[in-house]
Amino acid sequence: MREQLLGQGLARLPHAMLLVGPPGVGKAAFSEQLAALLLCESIAPDLSACGECQACRWLEAGSHPDFRRVAPEGDDEAEEGASEKVTEKTKKRSASMIKIDQIRELESFVFVGSHRQGNRVVLITEADAMNQPAANSLLKILEEPPSSVYFILVSSKEKSLLPTIRSRCRTIPFGTPDAASATEWLARSGLEKQAARYLDLAGGAPMRVAQWMDQGQLASIDALVDSLVSPAADPIALAARWDGLLKGDGLFRMEHLVEGVQRWLFDLALDRMVGEIRYHRGWPRPKGVENLNPAALTGTWREINQFRRSARHPLNQLLFLENLAAHYLRTLRPAT
Repeated sequence: MREQLLGQGLARLPHAMLLVGPPGVGKAAFSEQLAALLLCESIAPDLSACGECQACRWLEAGSHPDFRRVAPEGDDEAEEGASEKVTEKTKKRSASMIKIDQIRELESFVFVGSHRQGNRVVLITEADAMNQPAANSLLKILEEPPSSVYFILVSSKEKSLLPTIRSRCRTIPFGTPDAASATEWLARSGLEKQAARYLDLAGGAPMRVAQWMDQGQLASIDALVDSLVSPAADPIALAARWDGLLKGDGLFRMEHLVEGVQRWLFDLALDRMVGEIRYHRGWPRPKGVENLNPAALTGTWREINQFRRSARHPLNQLLFLENLAAHYLRTLRPAT
């Protein structure tokens, strides 16, 4: 990917680039390296940022005057005079969103000269999180940007972007690496055991596995799967076990737990229907899996979509988990 993009040197680099692909395949890391390269004032012969010049040090410190990063943000302040009920609805709707004010702030940056008399770089992470006004505002900027300004957009949901924005960018696709390369990379990163197991669970994305490792989630993932392989017979007991996982020291959250249960059900259904496993090939199957009803498994898998919608903000965490556990245990009844 790097060789294809930079093979003809920086002079031929497009001024608007859209990095797309599934989460955890290196888009974000590559975007950071590309931004550093465009701003570096002493580029190495292999076309990489030197890391030592004034520009590189400023970028590392987050204070480079010719660099702007745009990322989703929530609405922390309510409009004056808004009711509490309206305020809560507004916060939920605007959370994790790139808003028009963030894009408008780029106008003065883009259309005013460079501080260092060199390139200027705008990095937009999770570009698909732009709301409609923000996307329209960016589109206007992209129509005629100065030649020294580079836009790097990163997205895991490129189809959510305006087609007109996509048409003004050169799309750079990122795919998952082959299993051998990903496993070797994870081993160098410190995960020598069970790397293949977690890669399957992450859809082959090594950086997602590395993130789980850095955030202390691997032990919680193992514990969740263990609870699904050998669950308590009572929903209350199973929910209490899950509640303990969520109260641990790592960053394992409710949405991770619900996703884990849903993926496990998907694999059980796939195993029953075609004899294959997608996400959990490195874990044992529960006893009696051959007696499970595949229609019941797929039905519960669909039902849990409702749980995912409220996983981040359950009104009562324990009741939420008990309901989820009841759905799961009911599905494990042998087919009759």
